[in-house]
Amino acid sequence: MKINPDVCISCLECIDFCPMHCILETDEGVLIDQGDCVECSVCLHSEICPVEAIYRPEESLVYPRAIRLQMSDPSAEHPVFKAWGRGTEEAKTNDVTGKFSHGEYGMLFEFGRPVTGTRLTEVEKITRAVCAHGFEILKENPVFGLLEDKESGLMKKEYRNEKVLSIILEIRFEAERLSEVVKTIFPLLDDLETVVSVGLVTRFSERGDLPVIQELQAQKVAVRPNAKINVGLGRPLIS
Repeated sequence: MKINPDVCISCLECIDFCPMHCILETDEGVLIDQGDCVECSVCLHSEICPVEAIYRPEESLVYPRAIRLQMSDPSAEHPVFKAWGRGTEEAKTNDVTGKFSHGEYGMLFEFGRPVTGTRLTEVEKITRAVCAHGFEILKENPVFGLLEDKESGLMKKEYRNEKVLSIILEIRFEAERLSEVVKTIFPLLDDLETVVSVGLVTRFSERGDLPVIQELQAQKVAVRPNAKINVGLGRPLIS
């Protein structure tokens, strides 16, 4: 995002609306730090500017910077997956996609949320570890397309220093490898220069319960009571 200096009246109303705190008052006027701007468009969508000086320049839509908009503005559609909100539907459509099956778990690592942001170099630290331990990064996940080497988990050089408001890495593994994920990947999250929320995807058992909760608690992993439940209303339904 940018501010047109010929139109801006320096009212400073927009400054508090930036999640990344990158709208700055300088001797040259009010400007947006292009290095830290994640193209979330909050300043634009809020319509806070009384003179409409805030605008999205063409370079915001050009790669590699375009990845910022796709991962940061929930109103932006991902060009490949045709999904809004960072390009993945996660497990919310699992009844028709069958992305996560019985006997396996999915795990979601959401970097930069809430309102912290992340460089993709931080994401790369986890993708490399995931690949090193043989866990699968989902091809249906936008992060997969950013990888230079699918075996090592290295990011393409042009994307490594891009900054996004948040991004979700989805992995999949056999249920019996849960403790391995907890022991090898979880400790790495503490050393990242951002925040990470972790979600786990599982199917209900035939008894209607979620045994994974006890498995996690046994490994001293706290489990929150809130969850997103796919009730299987989609059609055609995949078992």
